[in-house]
Amino acid sequence: MSVLRRGSASPRGSTTVVHTETSPYGSRRLVVESDGAVTAAYLKDHRDAVVGAAWVTNHGDAPSDLDRTRLDAGQVPLLPASHVRFPEGRKELDESALEVVWFEEGDGVAILESGDPICVIPGWSDMSRGIPGYSRDVTAQSPFAFPLEDELKDFLPRIEHSREHWEACRADGSWADFQQSVLGHLLQRLGPGGHYWHDVGRQLPGGRGGGVPTVGVTERPARGDRSFTVLSTVGMSRQRMPTVELYEDDVAPHSRIELAVATSLPSQRAGSIFPWLAQYPWRSVTWFAPGDVVKWYHESATFPLSTGDSVWEGVLLLEDPSRLAGPVAPGLTGLHVGGDPVRWLWLVPITGEEHRYAKNEGSDALVRRLAQQGRSWVVSATGD
Repeated sequence: MSVLRRGSASPRGSTTVVHTETSPYGSRRLVVESDGAVTAAYLKDHRDAVVGAAWVTNHGDAPSDLDRTRLDAGQVPLLPASHVRFPEGRKELDESALEVVWFEEGDGVAILESGDPICVIPGWSDMSRGIPGYSRDVTAQSPFAFPLEDELKDFLPRIEHSREHWEACRADGSWADFQQSVLGHLLQRLGPGGHYWHDVGRQLPGGRGGGVPTVGVTERPARGDRSFTVLSTVGMSRQRMPTVELYEDDVAPHSRIELAVATSLPSQRAGSIFPWLAQYPWRSVTWFAPGDVVKWYHESATFPLSTGDSVWEGVLLLEDPSRLAGPVAPGLTGLHVGGDPVRWLWLVPITGEEHRYAKNEGSDALVRRLAQQGRSWVVSATGD
C-alpha cells in the first residue's frame, strides 16, 4: 500500500483529532489524528484531499510484521518493531506541547513536541506516488513514513528559518520596512511613484481574500524618458514561492518575484490585473517562472488589460521583455530579500489560442511567434 488511509474506528476506539491548523496562506491544512493505537499526520488541500501524510508513532507494542489487519480495514497500521524507535510504543501526544511551524513557502510543515521535531511533511511529500513525510520514531523507510533522522540536518535550519520568517511577519514595523526597501529600489529604477494600492491580494476573485502575503501595487507614471506607466507589485518577494525545489536544485535564484506591467491604459484599470495574480502562487501552491502562461479565471470580456478589438484571455510572464517589440525596458534587477535575488516578471496579454499554443509547443515558441508578429511588451490603449 502506498497511502495512509483513515478508518472510522479502531480496536481502541474512534479517531480523534489531536491538532488541526490551516497554513497562513489558506492553501493547506494540517490534521493530526489518533485512534489510540496509532497517530498519523495529514496535509490536505483546500478540497480536503490528502496531498501529504506521515505515520507519527505507535501507542502500543509493535508487531513483528506489518499490521495487515488494520491495513486491510483501511486504518493506519502499527509499524513493525523493525521500523520503529520505540517497539513498546509511546504515550499519546500532548497537544499543549505541540508546535506547528509552516515552511515559508506554505507547502510543507513541521510538527515539534516540546521543541523537538517529531514529524515533517515537506512540499515533495506525495501520497499518490508513495512518498510520505518523515517521522522521528521511524528507523527504516516504508510507504507510511521515512526516518526523520536521515534528513534532520537539512530540516532543522529550514524550520528555524521558517519560524523566524513568521515571527518577522508578525513583528511591528516589519512590513513597512520591507515595503520601503522595495519602493526605494523602484524609485532608483523608475523614478517617483504615483498612486499606491494597499493589500490588493486581499481582493481575490470569488471572495477568497484575506491572509498573507500582503501585496500592494505601486504606480510609476510616464515621464520624459518613458512614454508608458509601470505598475509593479510590492510584497510578493517577501516570501519564497512554493514547489520551486521540485524543479530546481538551487531555489534561491528562482524563488522570489514581483510582477510588473508597462502600459498606456488607465492605471486603475490596468492595475486590477494584480488581485488575480498577487497571491496566485501561494493560493494555488505553485510558482511563476519566466515563460509561464496563466489563464484568466473569468470571461475574456472582463480581462483588465483588454484593449480595442483584442480578446485577451491570459498573460505571458517575461523576465526579458526585449524579446518582443517595443522600447527598451527599464532594468529592475539588484534587489535582494533574505539573500535571494528578486526577479521582475512582465505581464504580456495573450489570447486563448496563444495560451493553448504555449501549452502545446512551449513558451519559447510562443515568444518567437509574437516577436515575428511585432507584438509589443507594452500594453497599449489602442491594442497594438
